Amino acid sequence: MPCTKRKSIIFAVRFISLAIILYNFTFTQGDGAQNTAVRCLEREREALLQFKKGFFDEDGVLSSWGNKTECCKWWGVHCSNKTGHVIVLDLRCHGFPLSGKVSPSLLELQHLRYLDLSYNDFQGHNIPDFIGSFHSLKVLNLSSAMFSGKVPNQLGNLTSLQVLDLSINNLGGPIPDAFQGMKFLRRLNLSSNYFTGGIPKSLGNLSHLTSLALNFNELKEPLPDLLEKLSKCAGKSLQFLRLDGNELFGPLPDIIRTQFPFLRKLKASYNHLNGSLPSSFGSLKELELAGNKITGSFPDIKSLGIVSGLRVLDLSQNKITGILADLTPFSSMQELLLGRNQLRGVLPESIGQLSKLQSLDVSANSFEGVINEAHFLKLSNLTLLKLSFNSGLSFNFSPDWNPPFQLDVIHFTSCKLGPKFPKWLRTQSGFSELAISNTGISDTMPNWFWDLCSKVELLDLSNNKIDGELPDLSTKFGVFPEIDLSHNNFRGPIHSLPPKVKSLYLSNNSFVGSISFVCRVLKFMSIDLSDNQFSGEIPDCWHHLSRLNNLNLANNNFSGKVPPSFGYLYYLKELQLRNNNFTGELPSSLQNCTLLRILDLGRNQLIGRVPSWFGTSLVDLIIVSLRENQFYGDLPLSLCHLNDIRVLDLSQNRIAGRIPHCVSNFTFLSLTKSSYGTTVASNVYFAFQYDSYITNILIQWKYNEQEYSSQLRLLKVIDLSSNLLAGDIPEEFSSLHGLISLNLSRNHLTGNIIPKIGQMEMLESLDLSHNQLSGEIPISLGRLSFLQILDLSNNNLSGKIPTSTQMQSFNASSYAHNSGLCGDPLPKCPRNVPNKDEDEDDDDGLITQGFYISMVLGFSLSFWGFLVIFFFKGSWRDARTSETGFMS
Repeated sequence: MPCTKRKSIIFAVRFISLAIILYNFTFTQGDGAQNTAVRCLEREREALLQFKKGFFDEDGVLSSWGNKTECCKWWGVHCSNKTGHVIVLDLRCHGFPLSGKVSPSLLELQHLRYLDLSYNDFQGHNIPDFIGSFHSLKVLNLSSAMFSGKVPNQLGNLTSLQVLDLSINNLGGPIPDAFQGMKFLRRLNLSSNYFTGGIPKSLGNLSHLTSLALNFNELKEPLPDLLEKLSKCAGKSLQFLRLDGNELFGPLPDIIRTQFPFLRKLKASYNHLNGSLPSSFGSLKELELAGNKITGSFPDIKSLGIVSGLRVLDLSQNKITGILADLTPFSSMQELLLGRNQLRGVLPESIGQLSKLQSLDVSANSFEGVINEAHFLKLSNLTLLKLSFNSGLSFNFSPDWNPPFQLDVIHFTSCKLGPKFPKWLRTQSGFSELAISNTGISDTMPNWFWDLCSKVELLDLSNNKIDGELPDLSTKFGVFPEIDLSHNNFRGPIHSLPPKVKSLYLSNNSFVGSISFVCRVLKFMSIDLSDNQFSGEIPDCWHHLSRLNNLNLANNNFSGKVPPSFGYLYYLKELQLRNNNFTGELPSSLQNCTLLRILDLGRNQLIGRVPSWFGTSLVDLIIVSLRENQFYGDLPLSLCHLNDIRVLDLSQNRIAGRIPHCVSNFTFLSLTKSSYGTTVASNVYFAFQYDSYITNILIQWKYNEQEYSSQLRLLKVIDLSSNLLAGDIPEEFSSLHGLISLNLSRNHLTGNIIPKIGQMEMLESLDLSHNQLSGEIPISLGRLSFLQILDLSNNNLSGKIPTSTQMQSFNASSYAHNSGLCGDPLPKCPRNVPNKDEDEDDDDGLITQGFYISMVLGFSLSFWGFLVIFFFKGSWRDARTSETGFMS
């Protein structure tokens, strides 16, 4: 069985990591020479046998380790020709990994100088503490061995160590300061782990350290601080430094030039570095800063002070502005990578003088002007050329131009390459990638082109006007190619394809005939044959394509039943069969496609009940379209288990019964636009994108049918229109605060419009027309500030249309054929119709106009009664006062 494979990004750095740890440890000289006359010591043989017992070795990697054989001849074991002690144990996986744990019996090998257990499987165990007891050890390689936990401090006892490689494991925590005692350490590789924080303030005196790899961890500290600490312990010796793939921040400091005089390679891509480029980088030969936030103009080359010896400059995916001036000082340049910045102007012809240049990437900038033969005059070593997404660039080559290079990667997408198919491509016999999409080619595909594709792994000719028929491609192309010929004028049948196509995009052409060619392909990840003229039945031969992610057969002339073998597509995420002539019921085997996210079966002649396994077996569906078929029966309650649904279109069928009240379980539809920044919304967005392929779905939107692709993630739609649904509209719809479009028109719905419909604050389109709804229009409907489409026509609604900016902005047709409705924009209401706008806020229906009249009359009578009493009381008081005075 093969070695354990890790993440693709880790696999990509594996060979770089290996280059870091290569150490010339010679076994054939001096003390390490192998002498067949030497016999290993008994206690060390027993220790090795105990060590072997700790492994599961079904492939017999250690089959040579036996009791009766000389242990110095065992695989991976080397002994000293003087003492017989085991000094080398090299069990690096070369195809068949060992799995288990490291036995402490190894402690018997106290003369061990070289220990390599890399690329085996130690099943998440910690690095054993006792490894720190091998005081003679000079090389320790535990790379890609599935170790976990923290680095034991005991490793600091390995004071003779010269090479330490702990890369590609699951080690974590802060970087330990245990390395400070390794004063002879030359190469230290901690890459592709989970180390956090920064580096220790004191690393001791690592005056021999030449190579340090900390890439692909979780280090987070200012880059100037990290470099300052490194300069104190290894600044005078360090030659190679990898910091890429962390969370470092801050600018690049000028101390690189002064404190690291021998630094040749600095890789700090994919961090959070900012600021502008320093004025000088000392004696650097390779500088990689891609995927940061570096700003400012592209520096004056002469001021950098590094031009004469710079071989690699990668500043791609930043925010660098300005123009490229004279590039002739880059005479040693091998890789110039400036893609995805904000550079502008013309590409200088001086690029053509860089005779050592192998890779040139200036894609996704704002370059303009004409590219001619002078730009490539001396580029005989060029193998990678990326000029894509510079819409102002055009090409002007003589018809018989014979370029000096043999390219491997050619990317010209969205440049002006046409109208003729470029003849100079005929000279390029070994390319693996050709991307010339949207380049204005309007020509017939030359027959000679297909003979150049024997090594092609990526071919993108999409969005041109290339015509012609496809030849037999079964012997063309490289391993697992991706082929995109979509949006062209290709025609005719497809006879055969390469047996291991990874992705095939042929949409929007004029291909005809059957698609039986899929039965002869051994591997597919994505197939898009939509918008062609394919016909006949879909072959029932999908058993062998279980890894297929996407299948789009929409807008063709297919007929017959949906093949049951679709149920073997266990990894299928998207299935589109829209606008064909499929008949019969859906095969129950489709419920085996449990990863399905997008299902579009609209505009066919499918029949049967809406499957109850929607929401049970298929719980991850986010888009379901069964529109314009012949589905019948009640809506299954299992639909309400589709918590992540964002488009549910069952319109124009014969579905009957009531709408389930459990629609409130559509939790994603309750999220408003403010939730798009959440992790959930982000995950749903990526559900629409597989292998750079973005789906498109036909949506009935604002009275028009439109296809949505990149904007599909913004839609939240429920369309149950043109069915036989009856009963009330469930009040639970009001909880779907993020729903943008609701269409329940042309059914048999009764009852009132839900009073709390105003809580559906994101609604832009609401169609309840052609039902039997009654009662008044809720005043809350007027609070929907985003509402653009409203149709309440052809119901039994009554009363005055609520007054609001929104409600009166719609045409009278929105309210037509409701005999009891009145008020703007319809005719004015009769006097006996209550003013709903004034009455809506009353707390009690008993408070009427008569109540207010009675209240005024009561107040008046009370007031005058008070005055009369006061008058008489005043007279009586005056009389009494007079009488009292008289008596006194």
